[in-house]
Amino acid sequence: MIFHILTLFPEMIMECAGHSILGRAVKAGKITINPVNIRDFAINKHGQVDDAPYGGGAGMVMMASPIIDAYKFILEKSGKDNLPVIYLSPQGQVLSQNLATELASEENELVLLCGHYEGVDERVLEEIVTMEISIGDYVLTGGELPALVLIDAVSRLIPGVLGKEESFQNESFSGENKNLLEYPHYTRPPVFLGREVPDVLLSGNHAKIDQWRREQALARTKIKRPDLL
Repeated sequence: MIFHILTLFPEMIMECAGHSILGRAVKAGKITINPVNIRDFAINKHGQVDDAPYGGGAGMVMMASPIIDAYKFILEKSGKDNLPVIYLSPQGQVLSQNLATELASEENELVLLCGHYEGVDERVLEEIVTMEISIGDYVLTGGELPALVLIDAVSRLIPGVLGKEESFQNESFSGENKNLLEYPHYTRPPVFLGREVPDVLLSGNHAKIDQWRREQALARTKIKRPDLL
């Protein structure tokens, strides 16, 4: 999958995406992360990409022209007539595992628009934005962190990015556990600070282990996220 990111801070995207599972996925060619600097399409030599809002008010608004021109640049390089554009915004649909799964299975090329200041000129949304996605009911200083969250959530669902498909199928909000939180995990040593690993996990009886994990997932969900039930 190819992620094109329209951003004012491409170095922020590449620094975060160059490590851990995302970094390995990029090196393996499973995903491509292509940040495009909106300032490269500024309206003047001073790199201006924002201006005061009509009607007054605090803050600045990102101008339409640099964003649209940057999007057209992506289309030209991709050889496409259009591509889906996701604007990272607190006004958007809240990102969920189901939505990440849909994007991973239905799209192979996405454009992510990272806003700043008071947001972007409304005509950008009307002209090119396909959908708005939020990562929660709070406001951040820019769209780069939400874009990275979206990239991570979608990328790990692409075949070959994680070591085993089971790595995400048994997680919270996934597979048979789509309405349950994940069960507790343990590793060596078997006793730590006087706390022991449950005997069932050491039994080798996989049927009982599966049953225990299901029961623990249900109990944990009832306590922490009863709304999921």
